[in-house]
Amino acid sequence: MNQDLFHALSQQRIETPSWGYGNSGTRFKTFSAPGAARDVFEKIADAAEVHRLTGIAPSVALHIPWDEVEDYGELRRFAEGRGVILGAINPNVFQDDRYKLGSIAHPDAAVRAQAVGHLLDCVAIMRQTGSRDLSLWFADGTNYAGQDDLRARKRRVREALAQVHDALPEGSRMLVEYKLFEPAFYATDLFDWGAAYAHCVAIGDKAQVLVDLGHHAQSVNIEQIVAFLLDEGRLGGFHFNARRYADDDLIVGTTNPFELFCIYAELVAAERAEDELTRTTAQNIAYMIDQSHNIEPKVEAMVQSVLNCQEAYAKALLIDRDRLHAAQQVGDVLEAQRTLMDAFRTDVRPLLAQWRREQGLPEDPIAAHRASGYQEQVARERGTAVSGGGFPVKS
Repeated sequence: MNQDLFHALSQQRIETPSWGYGNSGTRFKTFSAPGAARDVFEKIADAAEVHRLTGIAPSVALHIPWDEVEDYGELRRFAEGRGVILGAINPNVFQDDRYKLGSIAHPDAAVRAQAVGHLLDCVAIMRQTGSRDLSLWFADGTNYAGQDDLRARKRRVREALAQVHDALPEGSRMLVEYKLFEPAFYATDLFDWGAAYAHCVAIGDKAQVLVDLGHHAQSVNIEQIVAFLLDEGRLGGFHFNARRYADDDLIVGTTNPFELFCIYAELVAAERAEDELTRTTAQNIAYMIDQSHNIEPKVEAMVQSVLNCQEAYAKALLIDRDRLHAAQQVGDVLEAQRTLMDAFRTDVRPLLAQWRREQGLPEDPIAAHRASGYQEQVARERGTAVSGGGFPVKS
């Protein structure tokens, strides 16, 4: 049993975000941290440290233009020289002043053209970095009823996404993210998974939905959304984080670990599904962290994020599927629920420590990080930067 479990754990991959290693705080204040990465090379170095400690974080996502460089081939070689690769490319079409009324949904065709141009530039960057995924999030929306034509905005979004989709290299994908609200408070153009799904189906096979755990209303059943998209073959990726209220960008698994477990339960079931579409979809999901570490040490927070995902996955692997299926078939509600809870309540930490020993990894990555002196070293070398994560510092 352990060998099958350990094999599955060895296949797990979690991508970390470059912006999580810099001073990228909340909407109100960014607290500068000693040793926080000041540029993309230092961000990659920190990501490599996380992978060294955990063994399951071999790629780092980039945000353009925050991580813009003159030579992406050089950046790619720098990353590979440190044991990681460059992952998803995340365009930025929300910080330019021209995007006040939207980017790809803006009523002005010139602004829409500017936004699409940036997205296409990011497609070109994908070719240079070897990235598979273009990760798309849009702040587009309206604050007041009557501010713009809602159907016209929907058509503008569709047209822009289709143009970018058709420019993607073979074997690559666009992951379309949605968000309930913010910064648009009356109507957000990509407001839920259904809107993102409808656009993806209309656009083409390279378009898939990205689920951000923080982008839902309270009590929304995210695992049901995951199951639906898996069954439709349209679940492309995750942005893992946690929220207490809205898009808090807290460390994944900290506010609702049972939700994270239930999501992984659906993913594990899909990985083993008889249906080829569901199984293939599950096996190609991009698992990415998207968090803003404002008061936490950057590298340690990222290690904790990765470990929480690993623990949830391990627990999901322990579900007695035969027992669960038997209970479901006869309508034994409580036995089915107890089967899930037995796996969720299992302390998998000793098992994961054993897996790490066999992989030549630290049994306790957090303790190993603290004992390594890495944080103290980068604090001495880098000092305390005012900003380095891409977000503007707010007073």
